[in-house]
Amino acid sequence: MMGVCKWLHTQWISWHLKQSYFDQHEYVIVDLELTGLEPKKHEIVSAGWVTMQSLKIDLNTAGYMLNSDVNSLLQSPIYHGVDNTQLTAQGAPLSTLVDAFAEALNDRILVCHNAQLDWAFIQHAASAEQKVIQPKAIVDTLKIEKHRLLVQGKQLKQSDLTLTACRERYALPAHHEHNALSDAFATAELLLAQYHTMNMGNREKLSAIM
Repeated sequence: MMGVCKWLHTQWISWHLKQSYFDQHEYVIVDLELTGLEPKKHEIVSAGWVTMQSLKIDLNTAGYMLNSDVNSLLQSPIYHGVDNTQLTAQGAPLSTLVDAFAEALNDRILVCHNAQLDWAFIQHAASAEQKVIQPKAIVDTLKIEKHRLLVQGKQLKQSDLTLTACRERYALPAHHEHNALSDAFATAELLLAQYHTMNMGNREKLSAIM
């Protein structure tokens, strides 16, 4: 019975959250650079994040961190350009990164481009450090764009849903790719463009993008 009550309470909170307005909430937009795509096998190399509130990106909240605990970069420097020298000189332990995630994300809405991937890595890192990270909801700009294009009847290729391809459809300027902080800003701009395209000048509920 207690389990059922807890489930109902969780569902009520989720419903209530979705009925609130998009511009009421504080969002933390996160991007990760990784050594691969499997959370149990690969590692977080760097993380970038920035906060958005009242439909404004707050540049003063931007954060960027390298993970000095990376065991093996594998071939990932080809993409993100971070090498072992940088990790040693500028990095912080994974525990510090997890603490930064917890401070930034707890009781705020997490936003990622491909949230399924990034959230899995964040959860795995938190579990490894025996910490709990609890955003109150997760928004995925890739998922938003995929749904929008499918509704329009578009035939999608994987390349159609990259952060760069999505930004191009909204005439957003080119950005420095494969840098966690730059990609976090780029994702924040994409989310705002998606929202303004959807709302047609009206105030939309959070459910419109979830």
